[in-house]
Parts: sequence; C-alpha cells; structure tokens
Amino acid sequence: MTGLDRPVGIHRVFALGEFRALFAAQLVSVAGDQLARVALSILVFDRTRSAGWAAATYALTFLPDLLGGPLLSGLADRFPRRSVMVLADLARLVLVSAMAVPGMSLPAVAGLLVLVQLLNTPWGAARAALLPQVLEGELFVAGNAVFSMTTQSAQVLGFAGGGLTVAFLGPSGALWVDAGTFAVSATVIRWGVRLRAAPNASADRKVRWAAELRAGLFLVTRDRKLRALVALACVSGFYIAGEAIAAPYAAELGGGAATVGSLLASYAVGNVVGMALLARIPRQLRTRLMVPLAVLACATLIGCAANPGLSLTLTLWFCSGAAGAYNLTASTLFVQAVPDSRRGQAFGLAVTALRVSQGVGVVLAGLAAEHLSPHLVVALAGALGVLAAGAAGLAWRRASPPVAPGSVGDR
Repeated sequence: MTGLDRPVGIHRVFALGEFRALFAAQLVSVAGDQLARVALSILVFDRTRSAGWAAATYALTFLPDLLGGPLLSGLADRFPRRSVMVLADLARLVLVSAMAVPGMSLPAVAGLLVLVQLLNTPWGAARAALLPQVLEGELFVAGNAVFSMTTQSAQVLGFAGGGLTVAFLGPSGALWVDAGTFAVSATVIRWGVRLRAAPNASADRKVRWAAELRAGLFLVTRDRKLRALVALACVSGFYIAGEAIAAPYAAELGGGAATVGSLLASYAVGNVVGMALLARIPRQLRTRLMVPLAVLACATLIGCAANPGLSLTLTLWFCSGAAGAYNLTASTLFVQAVPDSRRGQAFGLAVTALRVSQGVGVVLAGLAAEHLSPHLVVALAGALGVLAAGAAGLAWRRASPPVAPGSVGDR
C-alpha cells in the first residue's frame, strides 16, 4: 500500500480548531433538522391520517433545493463562506421559531418550511466549499468521512429522539428545540472559524448571476465523471422511500411514534457503521466498491416484500444504510474534482439533483402507499433502485477507466 493509498487517521482532523467548530455546527444543525422532520411527519399524519400528505410534507424538506441549489449556492463563492453560514443560521432560527407557534395552520407551516430549506442550500454549499480550505490533501478525505458520519450520527440522534421528544414536548416543543440548534450553530461558526475572503470577491462579482449559473451548470453537465457521480448520488431517491412513509409503515407494524423513530434511525445507524468501515480501507478499494454498494443499498429493501416483523425490517434498513455509505466516496471524488472558485455553485447543483430525486421519490412513495401496503412500496422502490444504480454504475465505469494510484479525482 502506497502512502497515497493509506487512509489518514480520523483523529488527526480533530487536532484543528476550525474543523472542530464545523463539526459541532454540523452535528447540532442536522440533529435539529431530523427532529423537526419527525415532528412534522407525525403532526401531519395525526391531523390528516393520510400517508400521501405525510410524505408530501416530508418531501418539502427536499424539493426547495430545485430553486435553492442553482440560485443560492453561488453565494458561497461570491461572499465569505463563514458569513454565509452565520447569516443562514440566524434566518433559519427566526423562521423555525415562527413554525413553533402553537396552532399554526398546516399551509403556513409548509410555507415556512420551504423558506427554511431554501436557506439550507447556501449553508451547505458554504460548508462543503470551506472544508477543503480547512483540510488539505488526504486530511480532506478523512474530514469528509467524519462529516458524513456526523450527518448520519446526528440523524440517529434526531430520529431516535424525535419520537420521544414529540411525545413529551409535542410538535411545537420539538420545533423550538430545532430553532435552538441554529442559534448554537451560528455561535460556533462565528467564533470558531476564521474569516476568509470569497474566491470570487473581485472581478467575478461583476459577472451576471445567470452567467455564473451557466458556468457551474456547464462544468457539472459536460464532465462525464461528475455526471456519473451525481447519478449515483441520485439513486438515494429510491432507497429513501422508507423514510417517506415511516409513519404509516410503523402503524402497519402496530407501533407508534417511538417505532417511527426506530425505523428512521435504523438506516442512519447503518450508514454510520458503513462509513466508519469505508474510511478505514484504501482509497482505490473504496472507489471500486462504490457501484456494488449503490446496488446493494437498494437490493436489501426488496426483502420488505415478505412483510417481516419489526426486528427484521430494522435489520434490512440497517443494511441498506450501511451500503448507502458509498455516497462518502462519491461526494469526496466530486468535491476534489471541482475548482475552488466554482465549488459552491457546483456543489449546489449536485445537491439540487440529489434533493429533487429524493423529493420525487418520497412523493411517489406516499402516493403509492395510498393504494399499496407500505412494505410493498418499500420493496418496489428497492427493485427499481437496483436498475437505476446499475445504469449509473455503467455510466461511471465508462467515464472512469482504471487509473494509477494518486490520480483519483483527476479529470
């Protein structure tokens, strides 16, 4: 194993104060977001008793990226990335606090939720673009693994604790907790991350926004490797179906809010375990496993067709999450292949494709659950996902022939 192939110890990234600040902000923000998703899903399902409406509300947490990705992610290249993150956190604090007002109508909550999700785009783009500036070389690979595991670990906390929190505090109380996470995130980023100039702070600011959008779109769509990596990420639109209908699935299993949290947490726990294992193996092997794992993430869900009990269902979702760790490799390769001056915009466009695929997936899953049993919907989504993952994998193999050690990420 060469030095370039040898994984960097994860403990090394925590020696850097800026990384620790970004890590803490990501942890509390994602945990709060997942808590809010559980609260809103339960709130809508309890009021309407409709799987379709519950899934549609869940989809609102993804679909705003259709606009936010192209239009707002470029802010991370035009303005200091720390400032973008802090301002986005403060704005989301205000919006989620408004959502938490008792008695707020469902249409009003949905509208505020769209605004919150729009602001998630520049925050995420700024964070993704800032990380390679904080961590260089192989440290970035290790740091990106930590961030991916942090996201899923925070989802475990938010999902597993979401049902219990809603049970004790109610949906409004859970949303107040979510608002508090944005206050914590803004504080940590403001005082823990160094202010850096925007990469496009001078001449590029004179360029029309549409021109920058076209440049980012051209970069992503004309590069075969980047297109294939985005396609592999979009496979998650299939295996996310279980999250969309977790509430009716739990009801089918005879459970309540706690069962909803357990179902959602099972995938996230598996994803953390999978990423922890991937981070410990050589880079070339991670790359070779990317496509098979994408297929496996969907294939395991086909087992839900047998309508197993809760324990086996949790196991299947755990295995799907573990295989879904392939996104760690895909995201690392994507970010490393994009120049810093376009990183925020390119990341936003990739997230747009990802979120739209997930949003469409959860809406279709919810509609299907109006006519089919939830376990059959999840199994069908898994079967279709196998086909999609195979097609995306074929595109990747055609665009990325075998390379020599040290050239991963070259274009």
